[in-house]
Amino acid sequence: MNDPAASLDLAVIGNCSIASLIDRRGRHVFTCLPRLDGDPVFCNLLDGADQGYFDVELTGYARSTQRYLRNTAVVETRLEAADGAAVRIVDFCPRFRQFDRNFRPMMLVRTIEVAAGRPRVRVRLRPRQRYGEGGFAVRRGSHHLRYIGDALDLRLTTDASLDYIAEERWFALEQPLTFVLGPDESIAESVDGLAARFLASTTDYWRDWVRTLAVPFEWQEPVIRAAITLKLCSYEDTGAIVAALTTSIPEAPASERNWDYRFCWLRDSLFTVKALNRLGATRTMESYLRFIVNVAAGAHDYTLQPLYGISGESAVEERVAGALGGYRGMGPVRVGNAAWRQRQNDAYGAVVLSAMQAFFDERLREKAGSDALRQLTVLGEHAWALHDAPDAGIWEFRTRNEVHTFSSAMCWAALDRIAQLHAHFDAAGAELWRSRADTVRARVLERGWNEALGSFVDVFGGDGADASLLLLPEIGLVAHEDPRFLGTLAFLERRLKRGDFLARYDRADDFGAPTVAFNLCTFWYINALAGAGRRDEARRLFEAMLARCNHVGLLSEDIDPGSGELWGNFPQTYSMVGIIHSAMRLSKSWESAL
Repeated sequence: MNDPAASLDLAVIGNCSIASLIDRRGRHVFTCLPRLDGDPVFCNLLDGADQGYFDVELTGYARSTQRYLRNTAVVETRLEAADGAAVRIVDFCPRFRQFDRNFRPMMLVRTIEVAAGRPRVRVRLRPRQRYGEGGFAVRRGSHHLRYIGDALDLRLTTDASLDYIAEERWFALEQPLTFVLGPDESIAESVDGLAARFLASTTDYWRDWVRTLAVPFEWQEPVIRAAITLKLCSYEDTGAIVAALTTSIPEAPASERNWDYRFCWLRDSLFTVKALNRLGATRTMESYLRFIVNVAAGAHDYTLQPLYGISGESAVEERVAGALGGYRGMGPVRVGNAAWRQRQNDAYGAVVLSAMQAFFDERLREKAGSDALRQLTVLGEHAWALHDAPDAGIWEFRTRNEVHTFSSAMCWAALDRIAQLHAHFDAAGAELWRSRADTVRARVLERGWNEALGSFVDVFGGDGADASLLLLPEIGLVAHEDPRFLGTLAFLERRLKRGDFLARYDRADDFGAPTVAFNLCTFWYINALAGAGRRDEARRLFEAMLARCNHVGLLSEDIDPGSGELWGNFPQTYSMVGIIHSAMRLSKSWESAL
């Protein structure tokens, strides 16, 4: 079933409750239910077996085209046969305002219609459960098929022939057909009428949401697509933001660097929140801050983990799902992520930086105040205590702990912003927090600097290159024009550039030396070039990165510098964030362009 040449040519639909990945032929290949981190009922992306998908096949298939309906999360796929017959497939997850709240059911809606000629098709719905271990029992109703599982029952309601669907028979498509897959509940109106109503409302929702974005003058379409995709990676029920919608797509071929990213990393979420804030989409920040308040309050003495489950679960134990063969046969498929047990000291800075806008943004329904400052102050105590303590670092090394320069710099960022907030509220302790921040900054500048290399380095007293050092001006530790940063930029170019792209680091890790480039690091590099006055280089490289997006404008985590092929979990919030930040930095202003 898998097409190795185009496996990450995927589109995403969703509604901030569930999401589904659809390949270029209109096949649902990865869909977790009942929420973003759930059991993938469609798991074909991670298994070569002829199962775990929902597709429409066309007799004599020759080619396909796929696109998003403009400014929406609605996907249209057109399948064409060699004889000219064609079908149009529209897929979406309903999302719109209803009864004064966002309606976002666990539901996939699919319509198919004749686009040309007299097409013959068959519809195949083959869900799996327990990560590919078994199928669903199928029961037939009057206008629906029930799929009975161990923990979840589904219902497909349709106006198509149930015989044709249950028996996977070919038939002539003569009139539009509708398929609604969701909870095992009856639908009280005609299925085609419901689909049409939900489509119109969902389309309106997304287009209205896009109209609120403060997009740059240039590269508007990529930015809008990135923003919608980031929104789809948020779990609105709790405010969590997942790092990606998939698990176990390898960072590089046959590398076993296969991780489950369907969890909320505090660091990743910081980047997502900042990107959406820059576009004016502040509600995601408000929801995420509620999530952070809940997980921090539930932790012992406000000690933060690097990641949490999307309802705030602290333990997300890692295991291997042995029934799935892996992406393009490259196992293992992992469920859960052992990094939750790690110490990653930058998490405290990530939370404080995520919260800062909430204290000052007058658009918010309720700005953060002294109570929020007290909570951040507790986190600041941890940042002060851990600023020079070994940790696994931003790249989550599993077999070594060192004092990472970026982690220490993020602890400084936490202390610096808490000092600013105490001064803003004229609170007691402002001088103490400023003194602590200055102390940590001095230590980072001294111990994270390698005089012989003329650069900041990966760990205190080390000599390695780490792309996260490109963020030192972004968090305010040094300026872009600071000779120390310019020296670091030159050092990282020598050590980490892979063609046009940037690797994360240059030291061997638990799995050897990395062989792919990390997309977000390339965007960090683009921003650093712009900050250093090399704007033309930055624009050229940004255009090159946009050209690496797939056919609908999405990016995964990694890229092969030689072939340009995308690897890693998909769509990666880090990468979509990179598009937004670089476009905002490099675009002409509206005033100068019009």
